[in-house]
Amino acid sequence: MNLIAQLQSLADDSASRHPGESQEIMSNGIKELKASHIASKSLKTGDKIPAIQLPNQNNELVDVQEILKTNKVVLSFYRGGWCPYCNLELKALQHFLPEIEEKGARLIAISPETPDNSMTTHEKNELTYDILTDKNNELARVMNLVFKLPKDLQGLYKKFGIDLERTQENTSQELPLAATYVIGKNGIIEYHFIEEDYKLRADPKEILDTI
Repeated sequence: MNLIAQLQSLADDSASRHPGESQEIMSNGIKELKASHIASKSLKTGDKIPAIQLPNQNNELVDVQEILKTNKVVLSFYRGGWCPYCNLELKALQHFLPEIEEKGARLIAISPETPDNSMTTHEKNELTYDILTDKNNELARVMNLVFKLPKDLQGLYKKFGIDLERTQENTSQELPLAATYVIGKNGIIEYHFIEEDYKLRADPKEILDTI
């Protein structure tokens, strides 16, 4: 089953497991994001990325501009290791990693979670590419990808056992949109996927076609 089909299956399962008010709160959160037109303000194809120097899961600093001197870069922003849709995407990207690298690109995932939490996600999903920590969503903010969870959604997440204050070590209750970019060696975005609906992610085959 490909990633898109897996995501749809998970969404269908979630709808059956969390019916009624819970489903309404999650759906309203997506509707509010769409109404804000946040995705239309985000960096897109043709834009130049900012300087990116962030720690990976081993707390080692990764300089994306240095990587771009020799390789294209695939950047994938995800919400956190607590998000089942994110984990499906991370594993799908791992599956396509050999082809991504064969085409001369470096794959990097980014989330607002601390390096310790990124390490947990890295090990759980058996990833061999870096996960970078975007502390307080500072990079995502520059790229216009950040939004604050509505109060009712904050409460629902806490009910589900999702503790953003612990995983991010801040009290902002902010997350990045699901976004994937292919960056050319000149730092210009060659492909973007930005979606207010967290259940939707970039098709790895589209990423490969762009590279």
